[in-house]
Amino acid sequence: MSLRLVLPLIAALLGAASPSSSARAADASRPDERAPLWPGPAPVGDGTLDTNNAYITVHRALKPNGASIVICPGGGYGGLVTGAEGHGIAQWLNGHGIGGIVLEYRLPHGRARVPLLDAQRALRVVRANARAWELDPARVGIMGFSAGGHLASTAATRFDDGDSLSTDPIARFGCRPDFAILVYPVISFGPKGHSGSRDNLLGANASPGLVDAYSNEKQVTGRTSPTYLAHALDDHAVPAENSAMFYRELRDHKVPSEYLELPSGDHGLDGYKGPMWDAWQSGSLKWLASLKLIPAADTVGRDAPAKNP
Repeated sequence: MSLRLVLPLIAALLGAASPSSSARAADASRPDERAPLWPGPAPVGDGTLDTNNAYITVHRALKPNGASIVICPGGGYGGLVTGAEGHGIAQWLNGHGIGGIVLEYRLPHGRARVPLLDAQRALRVVRANARAWELDPARVGIMGFSAGGHLASTAATRFDDGDSLSTDPIARFGCRPDFAILVYPVISFGPKGHSGSRDNLLGANASPGLVDAYSNEKQVTGRTSPTYLAHALDDHAVPAENSAMFYRELRDHKVPSEYLELPSGDHGLDGYKGPMWDAWQSGSLKWLASLKLIPAADTVGRDAPAKNP
């Protein structure tokens, strides 16, 4: 398949033509078609190709405000929690006028660059289709949970401005997220990190240099995406120090950021419900409004209530 066909193909698959208002009113969080992210074999990052593909599902808001978020579910880089940390989040975002793009990234099996390549591609695809999907290409963020938070923080610290000479029209778009939201994220692969996620991403015998390269508290610069973090202090799977380390570096580099320390909830915040879960959701919306990324009125739901499948 020609790379030149990728952008219109994805637009067609994901509903560039808006459904009728009555159809959208019937289900404000209805997902559009699930589509492959790459037009053929996907890059691994070492010059080889992978026959497995990544997928995105675009959930479009009934009353879009132009903002959108690529959602990276958790799963320790060994699986994907696409329900509560994927489609459920997209539906909640839709209720606040925000487009939710659920990314089913490829599992790495020790191929460290694979998930990042997928996240970067998803960000480019959203910008390439922004007009068709009623989105603002300057308000495309990324969100991640647990290991998906590691992927989102990697995308927020490693990006490019696109290749204007590429024959692939999607590759001409930049992949820097305009903002990031990280919920109980894995950040470090050091002593405070999550060894399972590290081994799945980097391999069991990763070199110290590779471990440092993917310990994202060490990758923050002044261009790192503005970031909102939330973490429970009693998280036994991924210590809250992961978020604290990243937040300290963001502040030191004068990157707009906010960190919500939650007193309880453990990993998953009480099973994705209750006051701790509600706190990060309301806090992140207010933070987005404070940066003028969404209208203040959209911090209160207007399309549909939050729902996790």
